[in-house]
Amino acid sequence: MPTWRCVQHCGACCHLEPDDRPDLDQYLTPPELELYLSLVGEGGWCIHYDHSTRHCRIYADRPRFCRVQADVFQDLYGIEASEVNDFAIDCCQEQIAGVYGHESPEMDRFDTAIQSLEKS
Repeated sequence: MPTWRCVQHCGACCHLEPDDRPDLDQYLTPPELELYLSLVGEGGWCIHYDHSTRHCRIYADRPRFCRVQADVFQDLYGIEASEVNDFAIDCCQEQIAGVYGHESPEMDRFDTAIQSLEKS
């Protein structure tokens, strides 16, 4: 079974375009929704995403909704800890495909990364 992991130099999750996530108000609290919307910058990208390095400039202090953690996924989406891995993989693949495309280098790197952990 593949194991989720974040792939460096991707940033697909930093594409926050609200039109792509019409149900934000279903899982974010009003203050979190306000924060989320305040982070949306040009082209739908997070204002803290550095396009040149493809890294988050506030990674250590990123909001709760930016964290792939069992307790966060349970609280936001009702996902049980045992299901977080598969849910996170599906979310990343969907987001990467939406931002970069199914046949993108980012998707290839993500798929390779999760498969390599499976073989470890």
